[in-house]
Amino acid sequence: MAGPRGRPARVNARGGPDLPGRVGGVGYAGRVEEVRLAERLIAHDTSHPAGLAVAMDFVAGWLESRGTDLIRRDLGDREVLIARAGEGPVRVIFNGHLDVVPGYPAQFRPRISGDHLIGRGAYDMKAALGAMMIATSNLAARSPVGVQVELVIVPDEERTQAGPNATEMLVGQGLRADVVVCGEPTDMQVGVQAKGVMILDVVVEGRAAHGSTPWLGDNAIIRALEVYRRLESLPFTRASTPMFARPSVNLGCIEGGDAVNKVPDRCRMQVDVRYLPGQDPEEILHQARDVGAASVEVGISRPPADTDPAHPLVSALVECASRHDASSASVGRDGASDAVAFLQVGVPAVEFGPRGAGHHGPDEYVDIPSLLAYRRVLEEFAAAAGALAPTVARLRGDGARA
Repeated sequence: MAGPRGRPARVNARGGPDLPGRVGGVGYAGRVEEVRLAERLIAHDTSHPAGLAVAMDFVAGWLESRGTDLIRRDLGDREVLIARAGEGPVRVIFNGHLDVVPGYPAQFRPRISGDHLIGRGAYDMKAALGAMMIATSNLAARSPVGVQVELVIVPDEERTQAGPNATEMLVGQGLRADVVVCGEPTDMQVGVQAKGVMILDVVVEGRAAHGSTPWLGDNAIIRALEVYRRLESLPFTRASTPMFARPSVNLGCIEGGDAVNKVPDRCRMQVDVRYLPGQDPEEILHQARDVGAASVEVGISRPPADTDPAHPLVSALVECASRHDASSASVGRDGASDAVAFLQVGVPAVEFGPRGAGHHGPDEYVDIPSLLAYRRVLEEFAAAAGALAPTVARLRGDGARA
C-alpha cells in the first residue's frame, strides 16, 4: 500500500497499515474512505430522534449513491435500513446501529490524534457501521459467489426503554440468516458470549423529618446507598466462567428527595446487573429482593448470548480476522447487543468490531489501522461464507431458516 506522495506506508505491529495522522484536526493521510465516512457519521448527534432522522437520510443517500439495493422499512415510530449485496444460498447479516448515548457538543466534532479517530460513537459503533456500509457496497459491485449479504441498520440498540427494539421487531417479523455479525466494539476479537442484562428498579423508603433535625428522620437516599452496597456483594456476584471473571453491578440512576430542607422519605435507583451465561436470573432477583429495599422490580431484561465457537461460519470469521490481527479469537464480551434477538430464534450471532477504547466515555476512539483491516475482513468473510454453502446447507438440514 502506497503512503502519501508515493512513500511506502508504514506497517504497525499488528501487520496493518500505519498511516500518519494529523493531531488535533479532522483529516487523515490520503483521506481514507473508511475515515471520511466515519467522520461524517460521528458528526451527526444521533442520541435523539431528530438527529437520527437526519443521519438515516444521509446513510440511505450514501448507499443509494453507490448503487446498493436499499429498503427503507417503517416500524411505526422508527425506521430501519436494509441494504443487500449478492445472491446465493448462504445468508449473512451485518447488523449495525446508528444511535449513540448522549454526549457533549464537542464529542460530535470528530478529531484525529495519531492513529486514533476520536468522537462520540467512534468505537460504538459508527466507524464499524461505516466500514460495513463500504464493505456492502463493494460486495454489491462485484456480486460475491454463493452468499447474500444484508446490512441491517437500526436506530435504537442503545434503547433503555421497556418494549422491543427495532432488531427484535424485525426478528419477530421473520428476519433470519445463517449467521449475524453485530459490529459492536470487540478489538478484532469475535464475541461468542455476552453477559445477560437485568435492569432493576429499586425503591427504598425512609422517614421524613425537618432538615434541621435529621436525627428525627431516616434518610432514604443514605439507606439506598447502603442497599446498593449490599446488592453489589450478593452471592451471585462472586461467580465466574472460563470467559468472564465476574458479573457486574452498576448504580446508573438515583432519584430521591423533593425539598432541600426535608429528610427524604423515598429514593428510587436503577441498577444495571450484567450476569453470566449459566446463571439463573430468577435466583438473582430472589437475592436482590432480600437486601432491605421496599421493592425490587425488573425493568429491562435480556438473556446472555452464547454462540458455538465451533460453528463453521464463526470459525471462518475468526480465521479471516486472524489474517489481519494475530490476536483474534473467540471471546466473551461484557456488554449486550442485538445478537441476542437472533440467538433467541436459533440464528448464530456474534459481535465483531475494530480496535479502540472508551465507548460511552469522554475520549472514545477507534484505531484507524484496525478500522481499515476490519473492512477487509468483512469482505473476505463474505467470500469465505459463500464457499461454505454445502456445509451450511447440511447444518440447515430441514430448511428451517426463513
